[in-house]
Formats: sequence, structure tokens, C-alpha cells
Amino acid sequence: MEKRVVITGLGAVTPVGNDVASFWESLKAGKCGIGEITKFDHSAYKAHVAAEVKDFDPLLYMDKAEVRRTDPYAQFAMAAATQAVEDSGIHGNVDPERFGVYFGSGIGGIQTFSEQMGVLAEKGPRRISAHFIPMLIANIAGGNIAIKYGAKGSCLPVTTACATSTNEIGEAYRAIRHGYLDAVIAGGAEAAITPIGVAGFGNMTALTSNPNPLDACCPFDKRRSGFVMGEGGAALILEEYEHAKARGAKIYGEIVGYGVSDDAHHMTAPDPTGEGGARAIRMAYREAQGDVTREKIYINAHGTSTPLNEKSETLAIKNVFGEHAYDIVVSSTKSMTGHMLGAAGATEAIASVLALRDGVIPPTINYKEPDPECDLDVCPNAARELQADLALSVSLGFGGHNACIAIRKVKE
Repeated sequence: MEKRVVITGLGAVTPVGNDVASFWESLKAGKCGIGEITKFDHSAYKAHVAAEVKDFDPLLYMDKAEVRRTDPYAQFAMAAATQAVEDSGIHGNVDPERFGVYFGSGIGGIQTFSEQMGVLAEKGPRRISAHFIPMLIANIAGGNIAIKYGAKGSCLPVTTACATSTNEIGEAYRAIRHGYLDAVIAGGAEAAITPIGVAGFGNMTALTSNPNPLDACCPFDKRRSGFVMGEGGAALILEEYEHAKARGAKIYGEIVGYGVSDDAHHMTAPDPTGEGGARAIRMAYREAQGDVTREKIYINAHGTSTPLNEKSETLAIKNVFGEHAYDIVVSSTKSMTGHMLGAAGATEAIASVLALRDGVIPPTINYKEPDPECDLDVCPNAARELQADLALSVSLGFGGHNACIAIRKVKE
């Protein structure tokens, strides 16, 4: 018998707030978290703006020794996971062997990698930190979270580029739905605003060269010219419904569908037909047993502000919903957070479930010049009151990775 899977805890560290409450208030207000890069001298770089996390203190979540031997991406991960666990009250209220951690990163410890390469060049191999490898690897955030909370069920870090944390949520949903686990800490984290990260993405022309922080990220707008790098971490506690109900847990929403596919088209560019993305959206929507003729639907789009993405994503949505695509409200919260890479999907899942809870759709800001090839209702520039019945959160990653989760309000 398939189980129901609900969301009982949330945690977030983002460019627009270092907890869920401030993050959500910023999204509703259309606050932009993008600014001039402060982490290094960017004068010689193609990209000059990023969505940096501000005023983050890892010592709120880890001791000094742990911080010293942990890459920033894993610090963001631990902060988000800690918030979510505390919000849910799950720790100590679940069998450790049925408690999992599905937490990933698209890149992992790139700051540690960069720093230690400098040490190697300047001082030689004997000066490389003994903590270099565990600080670098993309699975260590999930491992550290499992250690902290004694989660002895499956620990499954996924790396699917920008689809990473949507896949984590989806795979956690399946593990609980089919009876393998009772609860999972699911999410992702990234900290790639580094000289090598910005140079690499910039030189492949993925990042915008627009130096205006308040106009650089404009999803679905005809002026879009590349994404803005973001950073942070986000976590959700997924739990089997009866388990959550028995302990009197607060329930934010229910995961009711998951779709995953690959374009098998190009290393970085999406399939221009949107066919791969459409398959992932369709799978999630069918599993959710949606009815577009009767329901109000919100789609949190991948919406990266790149010339190719929004065209193919618009086609994918039209492919799934036909003429009813124009009845759906779509928005890109990346217009405010930038592109948080491996953390993006979990961050946007949180935005989606809160949109359902509060009856408010977060906007796509910086929208000025409509693109006739992206002609859906993109909730431009201001939040909108809407009692949506179903939310779909879409992520599309390099390598052609497509993922979508479907979320509903809980029905008894």
C-alpha cells in the first residue's frame, strides 16, 4: 500500500533571508537579493553581480572546530537542515533506522578546492589540509547532517546540477511513499560564488554581464541575457502522513507527484522543443491526479533568465497543458534569489508550499519587456493573491536533467 507524504518542517538560508520567515516575506515583497559581488575583485570578470547570502553566522549551527573543517556549502546545508528539524520536531520522534537524509549539491566544496589548489602551488603537497577531501566532496553535507541527527536510514546525496534538490525531494518522496523510510531531511546547498566558479560559468556565457543588480535577472523578459549566480541552502522534512499525524506534527502540505527525465540533447543547452521538461512535468501532474479544468495551478518555474531556458520551458508547459497553459500562474523566484544551483529546487519548493498555504503567488520581478515566445501569465513584478489548489515546482539542469514535484494542501 502506498503511503502519503507530507511536509512537516522547513529551513532556508538564502540571498533574501537567512530563515524561512524572512525569505518568504522578501519574496512576497518582491525584494531583490542581487548585488555587486563582494567576495572578490570582479573587475576582470565578465559577470559583476551575484546573489550572495548576507550576515550568515555558521556558529549558530556548528561549533568553531566544525566550521574550520567545513566548506561554506556544507555550512549552508547544516543551517537549513537544523532549522527544518527544529521546525518539525522530528528529532527523537522517529526510528533512527527509518530516518533518512537526501541532501545534495550541484558542485560541492568549490571554495575549498580553489583555496587548496593555491596552497599546493605556493607551498607544495605537504601543506594540503588533511580535511581537504571531506571538505570538498559533494556528499559530505548529507553525511554531516545524518551524523548530527543520528539518521541511520539511507543517506542519498544526488548531483544533477540545477535539478539536484528537486530530485532529492522527489526521491525522498518515493522512499517514504513505498515504505522504506518514515521521514527524510531533503534539500540542497551551494556556495559557488568564488573566482573560479564565476570565471567558469562566465566564460561559458551562462552568466549575464549586465552590471545593474536591479535589472540583471529578468526571467521571461525579452532582455534576459544570462543567469545570476546565487548561493545558500534549503531543507524540507518529508514525513509519512500517519506518522506525522500520530505525533501531532504541523503539516505544511503534501507531496503528491514527482517526475524526472533527461533531454539527452546537449551538455548545457535545453532541448529547444521543451519535450524533456514536459515529460517531467506531465509525470508529476498525472501522479497528482490534477484537473486543469477545475483547479487553480501555480508553477514555480526554473526561470533562469537565460535566452534559451524560458523559451523551452514555456513550450514544455504548453505541451503539458495545451490551451489551459494560459490559465496557469507561473513565476520565477530566481528573479529575487538568483540561481542557487543545487539549492534552487528546495528553495523553490519552500516558496511553492508557502504560496499554497498563504494564498499568495510570489512575483517575477524585473519584468519590463514581454517576449512573444514566453507569453504565459508570469505574475509580473508584484505578488498576487490566489488560492491555488496545486503547485508544481520545476527544475532543469545542465546535462539535460529535468525534475518536477507536485504539492497540495493536505486533505484529511
